[in-house]
Amino acid sequence: MTSADPDRGAPGAPSAAGSGEFGLLAPMRGGVAATGDVAVLQAMLDAEAALTRVLAAVGRAPREAADAVTAAARAELFDPAGLAERARSGGNPVIPLVDDLRATVGPYAEHVHAGATSQDIMDTALMLVAYRALGPVLDDLDRVVAGLGTLAEAHRDTLMAARTLTQQAVPTTFGLKAAGWRKLAIDARDRLRAARAALPAQLGGPAGTLDRFTTPGTVSRDGDGGAEALEVVARFAAELGLAAPVLPWHVLRTPVADLAGALAFTAGALGKTAADVLVLSRTEIGEVSEGVGGGSSSMPHKHNPVRATMIAAAARQVPAHAAVLYASLAAEDERPPGAWHAEWQPLREALRLVAGAARDAAELVAGLRVHPGRMRAALTVAGPPGAAAALVKRALEEK
Repeated sequence: MTSADPDRGAPGAPSAAGSGEFGLLAPMRGGVAATGDVAVLQAMLDAEAALTRVLAAVGRAPREAADAVTAAARAELFDPAGLAERARSGGNPVIPLVDDLRATVGPYAEHVHAGATSQDIMDTALMLVAYRALGPVLDDLDRVVAGLGTLAEAHRDTLMAARTLTQQAVPTTFGLKAAGWRKLAIDARDRLRAARAALPAQLGGPAGTLDRFTTPGTVSRDGDGGAEALEVVARFAAELGLAAPVLPWHVLRTPVADLAGALAFTAGALGKTAADVLVLSRTEIGEVSEGVGGGSSSMPHKHNPVRATMIAAAARQVPAHAAVLYASLAAEDERPPGAWHAEWQPLREALRLVAGAARDAAELVAGLRVHPGRMRAALTVAGPPGAAAALVKRALEEK
């Protein structure tokens, strides 16, 4: 991969003032640099450069072409705003980017984008963006899991009321509640990790037949003649650090749907923790509080649970974005009009919201204050906490 900092985004990102986008309405988002227009542009350039290098490696392009395209594939050499405007004519930014890249490499222009179609580059670029953006998210989830493990162990025997349908039910322990939050965080991390590992490159050519990567007259009835085309796909994926697809997936959107499901689950899993913290930190309950709460513009006495609030906001938005990504599974023909295009913004927004939720959850857990005295004072139901301590012990065995 050729990005200078693959987990944090490409260099040369435009200033907020230059783009007119400051994030005033989205304090719950994260990973903006890693998913921004410059990061997408760099990922598209990375895909184009990787393709030319692979074509050179298999003898379909000169080595000098690969060197020239790789040297030119730097986002700071291109105009994202201009590309965005010109993208309207063809419906995607790859078309004007290829024109500009060809102009940049001059005598090697014919080897830019050779055999590929716009969707090959766009799909591959978005998988690269997702792969890179999810690195910090998984790191944050590791911190969430570790922090909740510490809380569960420390409060294995801290009595509090279990509440069902808003009412006190029987005694439980805060350790068991924290162990439940941890279990969800582990499940979310594992799903995201698996989805990230499976993110594939895309390379199929105009109609997904790889016809531009086969030598005429070599394809036999049993498909053996397509071995060279399959080698190009495998090398292309390996060059970018992505998975090699079994088939071109222009209209087989399993990778996007799986990623959507993992993102929606992660937002909801962290949202459960946030929902409990919001309830337990109410003034009249006060069983937990955020270590660094937010203030109020009109009531200086307030200590608002801001981290939990931001996580809750993200958890309410991501499922809607995931729904658009699932709807795009119903894509007609061998390349679809609209279904593929509809994915771009919802996927980016889901990545940003989950990145913010994971960041805020790590901060929330690290600073969460537990108030055992308030828990005991509020307990109005009698009895032992059942097998809570044993359940916590077993839950903490899961890594």
